[in-house]
Amino acid sequence: MLEGAKLIGAGAATIALAGAAIGIGNVFSSLIHSVARNPSLAKQLFGYAILGFALTEAIALFALMMAFLILFVFW
Repeated sequence: MLEGAKLIGAGAATIALAGAAIGIGNVFSSLIHSVARNPSLAKQLFGYAILGFALTEAIALFALMMAFLILFVFW
């Protein structure tokens, strides 16, 4: 019973990984649209895009860490 609950909890925690993937796609699609509208700001916009990517990826890593904690630490 406990093992099944752990698997369900870890599966629910990994749903955030799909959200992070969508967020990363949104960051870079916005970068492409912005550079197409104003190419002279490409270098500055790329820095903002990398920052957005890093913050979004951090959310994914936290979700993955929670899934592993649920699977391997909690009894």
